[in-house]
Order: sequence, then C-alpha cells, then structure tokens
Amino acid sequence: MRIEYRAGGYAFLKGISPYSAGVVATPGFEIEHVRLERALPLDRGFQKIEGYLASLHRRRQALCGVELRSPRPFTFQGFQDFNQRYVAILKRWGILLDGLNPVARTNVAPEVAAPAEPSLYGFSVTLPSEKGPPSFVVAGAGELPEGSLDPHDVVRRGEVSADALREKVRFVMERMSSRLTGLGVLWAQVTATQIYTVHDIHPFLEAEILGEMHEAARTGVNWHYARPPIESIEYEMDVRGCRREVILAAG
Repeated sequence: MRIEYRAGGYAFLKGISPYSAGVVATPGFEIEHVRLERALPLDRGFQKIEGYLASLHRRRQALCGVELRSPRPFTFQGFQDFNQRYVAILKRWGILLDGLNPVARTNVAPEVAAPAEPSLYGFSVTLPSEKGPPSFVVAGAGELPEGSLDPHDVVRRGEVSADALREKVRFVMERMSSRLTGLGVLWAQVTATQIYTVHDIHPFLEAEILGEMHEAARTGVNWHYARPPIESIEYEMDVRGCRREVILAAG
C-alpha cells in the first residue's frame, strides 16, 4: 500500500511499526542521501539530522530514511525492544502518520569495527526540487516475508550452505523488485545497491544478483561486510535512486 505523506514531500509503502518498506519523493521534491563521515550514537545522530534539516530550512517530517549500525545482531525480542526506543524518537518528532511509520530504515551489524552502541550511519531527506527523475529509498530487507518478525518465517533458517544462501538471495531480490514496483519505479532508475552479509556472494553475483538487477547492474553493488540486524538472518539488501549524495562531517 503506497500512502502519500504530504508533510514530508514523499509517499511510502506501508511496512511495520519500526519502518516503512520504502519511500519515493512526490512531485516538487527529491530525496537527498546523506552519509555521516563517522557513525554517531543514536541520540546524537538524531541531533545531527535535526541540525542538518535546520540548515536546509526543512521540517523534521522531511526525514524519510534512516541507516543504523548496531554492535551485534539482536535476538528477535531484543530487536523489538530496540525498535520501541527508536520509534519513540519518531513519535517525539511528530513524524508518524495516523500511527503509521513512514520512514524507511536499514539496520545492520558490521562484522569488523562495529560501534559500541546502536548508531546512525546515514539518512535521507526530501528537498524542494524542479521536475526530474523520481528519487526513492527502498528499506533494508532480509530473508523474512513482508511484514513478519517471526523467527519461524526465516527462509532456510539456520542454514548457510550454498544452496540455502542461493534461495535466500533469490527471496531477497524478489522483495527488492516487489518494493520497487510498489513505489512505481524501475531497476533502471536505481543508483546504488547495497548488500549486507558475511557470506561469499560470488557464487550468486552474476546470475541471481546482477542478472536480476537488469539495467541497474551497470552501477555494481556495494558489499558491506555486516550481518543483518536479527540473529538467524544471513543476507540483506537495500537500494536507492538518489542523484544528490552528501558525506557529512560527524563533528
């Protein structure tokens, strides 16, 4: 379900309480992607977002995407506990729409140089813009069915054989394609594709990943040596189509 969020200048795909499935700028706006030079603890990170929005004369509701880094994968219960803290911030900011969370999110745990606590890695905001190509952010997704946070629903749970990983990759690629369709955009309009896993992706890279990305394969993939945010999930992806990319000093 694609829902317009007029206060932010974008529309979103209905997801679950912690995040939407993706966002796309509405006419008159575009999405700018921002990466911090250095990840900041969650509360300081949101202060950074607020300061950046203020510098652009944009309201809090212009925040449409958040990228987090965690010390290690959560248990399913730990993930739900963390999400309550995270969503409380969005509630204080007045971002929820009739109880729905419009902000897309990716949250992963780096295998090397992980932060000591949940931290902000990057974010996306909307800006007024003349007519141009659509800009969008698809939220991170692993091998769980849409809308589920049930550990029993993990595809090939507990398996990391080549065959199991191939099935997980295919499942996640289908979720990416489905979300792009829901946002009304195409793989050809993707400008960046991220993969998050500690497993070898080379056996699946040509056929199951690049082959399914179609025209977006020309931009390649960014492989982050990280684990998805919940124990037992092995592979995650997100994609975006943004022509404005900023690296923001963390100080």
